Amino acid sequence: MEIKEIARIRTDFPEKFGIPRQSGRVAELRGEITFLPEYQSREALRGLEGYSHIWLVWGFSANSHGAWSPTVRPPRLGGNRRVGVFATRSPYRPNPLGLSVVRLEGIELDGKDAPRLIVSGADLMDGTPIYDIKPYLPHADAIDGARGGFSADFVDYALKVEFPDELLSLLPEDKRAAAVAVLAEDPRPSYQDDPEREYGMSFGGFEIYFKVKDGTLTVGRVEKTAKPFSQ
Repeated sequence: MEIKEIARIRTDFPEKFGIPRQSGRVAELRGEITFLPEYQSREALRGLEGYSHIWLVWGFSANSHGAWSPTVRPPRLGGNRRVGVFATRSPYRPNPLGLSVVRLEGIELDGKDAPRLIVSGADLMDGTPIYDIKPYLPHADAIDGARGGFSADFVDYALKVEFPDELLSLLPEDKRAAAVAVLAEDPRPSYQDDPEREYGMSFGGFEIYFKVKDGTLTVGRVEKTAKPFSQ
């Protein structure tokens, strides 16, 4: 079977570090899906405007290892407990496919590279290939009483974020809430807990440097690196 790339997504994450571990965790994040020339068809999107959310089937294009393992160490479990790969959403799978549900904010039918899909809540790196798009069906895709396994223990996990106003103001106004929400998700691997270690997260054309101590993330520096995808 041949699987074809149909589109690419633009996001504020040029690197894997900092990307939320699940879609929908940071609703403030915005993304833009542009189709390859072969699939730039308005007809293919007819009726999609009636749905609030869509499923994205995509590829772990930044997975450089290439091999799969029957067991993996989820970062949220501290990186030292192995579970089966099919009990996780790890990128190191027999087929490196990802699945994310995102909110469909709009469909742009005119302008350069139209049609384009504007989405929110995506957990994808900038430039990730999209292989398919399907509508989210509330009556079928949301199952009452479903169990969340070990992932249910981390649903409410969040850090307190201290982002000084003079540093936060360096970011474009439309990216500030998203940056704070992403930091609250704790970009660090769970097995790294050195309060003196400074981390850097690339986001929206900026490098945000921070430290974490006793459940509080404190931003110490913000440096401009490049134009965000939306400019």
